[in-house]
Amino acid sequence: MTVTIRGRELLAALGGAAAAWPLAARAQQPTLPVIGFLYPGPPETIAKFVTGFRKGLGELGYVEGRNVAIEYRWGYDESGRLPELAADLVSRPVTVIVTPGSAAAALTAKAATATIPIVYTSGADPVRAGLVVSLNRPGGNVTGINTMNFGLEAKRLELLHQLLDRDARIAVLVNPSGSQAQSMITDLQAAASAMGRQLEILTATTNRDISPAFSDALRRRAGAVLISPDPLFTNRPAQLAILAARHAMPTIYAFREFAEVGGLMSYGASQTEAYRQAGTYTGRVLKGEKPADLPILQATKFEFVVNMRTAEALGIDVPPTLLAIADEVIE
Repeated sequence: MTVTIRGRELLAALGGAAAAWPLAARAQQPTLPVIGFLYPGPPETIAKFVTGFRKGLGELGYVEGRNVAIEYRWGYDESGRLPELAADLVSRPVTVIVTPGSAAAALTAKAATATIPIVYTSGADPVRAGLVVSLNRPGGNVTGINTMNFGLEAKRLELLHQLLDRDARIAVLVNPSGSQAQSMITDLQAAASAMGRQLEILTATTNRDISPAFSDALRRRAGAVLISPDPLFTNRPAQLAILAARHAMPTIYAFREFAEVGGLMSYGASQTEAYRQAGTYTGRVLKGEKPADLPILQATKFEFVVNMRTAEALGIDVPPTLLAIADEVIE
């Protein structure tokens, strides 16, 4: 009898231990690393670019939901929300923070943490903006991809210069609250002066200001508008293309997506490629590399796109010299 009871006790003990094994195994499984994704605009504006980011992650072996998680935080164009959203990601805490397409978001994340790695994409000069100490050795906890789009404004102005009559004014739409606004205006005014062009500065700080800005361009007798690559504008390709068509205003933009939806011209680096590179850099950070040792990647390929359907609708004869240097002509 004694042996039987002990045998039953042993079996019960073994059974209980066996039942506990799966729970223990699950408890010992490592938790997924978490990427904090901080973007100042709404999600629908960058859906295709997020796909590029995931592709870059995949090149390093990371698949969302399988071996990495992503926490998305959207600012919906309310810049005042960025500090709150960044603080929320830091408090989780996340493994790395990604701030695509916005120097302001990157600076906000940097202010929120000095220890969590940050990977950014932006057209602003990262040294001038205060993100890193140098391009080759960023130092600190920030690295990323510089699309150089703010540095291309003089080139966009030159393309409009070749399109317009000599006495036509060129208007520039800027967000005065942007970190690069004043330096960009200074550079553009110097470039316009060298071309013998008169420059008109239009401002918009919210979406509600954009339509009145186009009306202001007409009142100032501008012959064309240059749209600066501020996130307030880059998030709205369709809206800006429609406004330009409504006001019969030749317009140049930073990204090809604008020309694809009806904008006249675009010149700039590929956003899809920049997001992919951000994904690969994020993957490298997840594998243990330090942002301080990852040099800032700079865009090397720039695309000039002309939409001839829009040119015909506006009654514009695009000079053969411009068409000859275009990377793509949309017929």
